[in-house]
Amino acid sequence: MAKKVFLYGAPASGKSTLGKKLAARLGAAFVDLDAEIVARQGRPIPEIFAKDGEPVFRDIESQTLAAVIDETKTDTIISLGGGTLLRESNRQLAEAAGTVFCLETPDEKELARRIGSEAGSRPLGNKAKERAPHYNSFPNRIANSFEAADESLVVISTGLAPVLLEGIPLVADGNVASLYCQAGNQTIRQTPLAVIPSGEEHKTPETVIGLWHAFAAAGLGRKDTVAALGGGVTGDLTGFAAATWMRGIDWINFPTTLLSMVDASTGGKTGCDLPEGKNLAGAFHAPKLVVIDTTFLKTLPPEILADGRAEMIKHEAIGGVSKWRIENGDCGMADGIPSAREIAENLMVKVGIVREDPYEKLGRRLLLNCGHTIGHAVEKLSDYEISHGSAVAIGCVAEARLAVRFGLAPESWPTEFAARFQAAGLPTEIPAGMTEADLVPVMMGDKKKAKGGIVTFALPCGWGDVRGVPVNLANGKLERV
Repeated sequence: MAKKVFLYGAPASGKSTLGKKLAARLGAAFVDLDAEIVARQGRPIPEIFAKDGEPVFRDIESQTLAAVIDETKTDTIISLGGGTLLRESNRQLAEAAGTVFCLETPDEKELARRIGSEAGSRPLGNKAKERAPHYNSFPNRIANSFEAADESLVVISTGLAPVLLEGIPLVADGNVASLYCQAGNQTIRQTPLAVIPSGEEHKTPETVIGLWHAFAAAGLGRKDTVAALGGGVTGDLTGFAAATWMRGIDWINFPTTLLSMVDASTGGKTGCDLPEGKNLAGAFHAPKLVVIDTTFLKTLPPEILADGRAEMIKHEAIGGVSKWRIENGDCGMADGIPSAREIAENLMVKVGIVREDPYEKLGRRLLLNCGHTIGHAVEKLSDYEISHGSAVAIGCVAEARLAVRFGLAPESWPTEFAARFQAAGLPTEIPAGMTEADLVPVMMGDKKKAKGGIVTFALPCGWGDVRGVPVNLANGKLERV
């Protein structure tokens, strides 16, 4: 049965723009209901309002909606008018035919700009405030959307993943599969073609080979698309297998952990670990679509949520403290879960950098390694018993202290920085028994290593101030070049 996704929301909220992009990534049809009304009536909507009045237009709208639903036989994204579902019969018709997603309304300034740029095309003007209770009555939401590297579309939502996943060949993380794909809780109503055991220790070439065999068994060809459902490990491995299967097939990323949502989901980096270090085998292969669905966060334990917070705090060191944090502090999150809006605002720090330097050619993308040079070494020396997020927190604070040591940051900075991680329940000290001398050989094998034992660190020197600094490791110590 063909699936229908309806995009709804205030006039000028971006329904048609997103609908076209989403349909293109999914290989689905796209229908703009307003454009369909114009085509069928042979006159523009302002003229219908002016000559016949709003009641007549609403009747025409209802008739056109029913016709589009009846005539649509393939997967379709349908953009609705800003008042289409005010009529209860229309709402019931759409919800019976598919799933309605309401786009969050842009702020007043942006909404006024969009409506003003299309003067005369919106006969009712700005009705966002008046209709806010109506728009808020729709549980399925789309908070934001934007394009990352290689025109990879990112959609941040609530409830979108199960709808879009249906019918796409799926690779799933073991824990996620047991939670969402099994009888009794089939939120994801399909059987994965492959299930990856959970944990960094499985991010190996052997797992990639297993995925290739699964792709072969499923008959995936050059024109097929595969989806990844899980954390960063699942996304990295699936993306790498997709990049190398038949010299590259498309993939869609459905990250399920906060860490993968704000970190690995959008960078375009894929790969696996080797005994010599993390992510040494890989490729740049951006997913054509990233669907961040905050529904998955509800099943995460606090320590896994904290892992994601580590990367979010790192982004604050790079881009400055977000507007959301300034307005809300650490409050306003149900059960410690960040809102879709906060995730979108934080993720834009990484997306902005990736857009500027998608293939790490300009040095700008280096900033995203903040905390990772020491963090990866801590992670590896612990045999990955220390989680990635915890390792990043430890690495960020250790590198902040290195910035002080090099005269690049005030003495108080590491304590202030550490307090943010500690408030999120994260460790900030290198484990007892690990010394700088232990970490240096591991860092020498880091993929960012330059010649002569020089590694460029992304040192956090303050909020909104991360700098690329060459560090000499050749003498077994961390010395500024």
